[in-house]
Amino acid sequence: MARSIEIESSAQQHSDKHVGVNVRFITLVSIVVAFGGLMFGYDTAVISGAIGFLDQRFSLSPSMSGWVVSSLLLGAAIGTAAGGYLSDRFGRKKTLILSGILFGIGTIGSALPSSVSLLVLTRILGGIGVGMSVFISPLYIAETAPAHLRGRLGSMSQLAISIGQSAVFIVNYMIAQSSTVQWNVDVGWRWMFALGAIPAVVYVIFMPFVTETPRWLAANGKRKEALSVLNRINRDEEVSRKELEEIEASIRRHKGTTFKDVFKKENKKALMVGVVIAFMTQWAGINAIMYYAPEIFKKSGASLGSSFLNTVFMGVVIVVFTFVGLYLMDKAGRRKLFLIGSLLMALALFLIGLSFKTDTSGTMVLVYTLFYLAVFMATVGPGMWVLLSEIFPTKIRGQAMAVSTISLWIGDYLVAHSFPVFLKEIGGMPTFWFFALGSFLMWLFTYKFVPETKNRTLEEIEQLFQTKS
Repeated sequence: MARSIEIESSAQQHSDKHVGVNVRFITLVSIVVAFGGLMFGYDTAVISGAIGFLDQRFSLSPSMSGWVVSSLLLGAAIGTAAGGYLSDRFGRKKTLILSGILFGIGTIGSALPSSVSLLVLTRILGGIGVGMSVFISPLYIAETAPAHLRGRLGSMSQLAISIGQSAVFIVNYMIAQSSTVQWNVDVGWRWMFALGAIPAVVYVIFMPFVTETPRWLAANGKRKEALSVLNRINRDEEVSRKELEEIEASIRRHKGTTFKDVFKKENKKALMVGVVIAFMTQWAGINAIMYYAPEIFKKSGASLGSSFLNTVFMGVVIVVFTFVGLYLMDKAGRRKLFLIGSLLMALALFLIGLSFKTDTSGTMVLVYTLFYLAVFMATVGPGMWVLLSEIFPTKIRGQAMAVSTISLWIGDYLVAHSFPVFLKEIGGMPTFWFFALGSFLMWLFTYKFVPETKNRTLEEIEQLFQTKS
């Protein structure tokens, strides 16, 4: 990226302690910005309803089915890489608007193709928009939110993803049940994709009303505009002036930072934590369940109708326990939630795999899947985005988070592409036990390398990683 994302922790402390912090303004802005996660949530879940019908429509092999699903993630990796530069060059706000436009075009395009090649191309295009929004949204919030609200507001990205997933599970169920299987093979899946344009349009409509971040404005010589935004956040001009001075001092200190600085020795521990945690959350199987839920339930013995209905139950659990995660993030702390969550997820995945051998109705697979989702959404899901947005030093935060997010997309791609092949070739039990292994390894890694960041300023977190490197 051209410039690093500037977040001066001591400036945030001024805002945190100041009684005039405009919590309502910060919360509303965070909600609008985090809405970009809803697009990602919609696209991760819509494919779960469509893929079975796409398999029949285009006679897909397990490998090609995995490619159709995972093509979105190739676009997301491109979007993450490009989004970092674009957001530094043109601003967070404009880049997020662009992400909504690209997603809207991609999701409408996904509803129209007559060939697999065109479907893959449009999913890649939509994925570029997803990659931009999922990466930039939590960074925007981290640049704006006071420290005492950062965990909760940062978790809104996961909440938006969860709401998008829940909504599309209901949409998929209603469309799948509205007519015959043949109609769904010919037409139904197209409607599943097309309705994804709705959140994209809403996002593009509301984002112009959001302010640009004061850090980006200051970094680009727009001092007057930066002070205006800070005044809206703090409601106290003197506090805003002090904060702006510290932001500008930070910008001067870190002027000339390049991408190579991400890989310097003093940053190795933070980068390792970011890259590994992002990858491990995907190895733990969350998106295998999101992308292929109806197929998993059918494989375990459930009927077509029951398989889609089960995803509605999943959607309810996802949203409810994401709210639990919002509450716990600043109460229990990131490290504790990762330790508890990864162990319980490993247990749930082990039981899901075992149920493929012991339960022919699919009931226990549903029960353990709901348990797994509840744990993930209350712990690791929101915790990952918060952790990634706060563990890196100010001068490399943007670039380092981009590297970590690309690691996430790589893990996501590998899981999405290989899962249908694994399910067919080795069966449900070994496949889910492999995910359980990933979750257990995440626990080991967290125990050894991830410190607690709750209630620490960004400057304290930077020192914590560097002194223990």
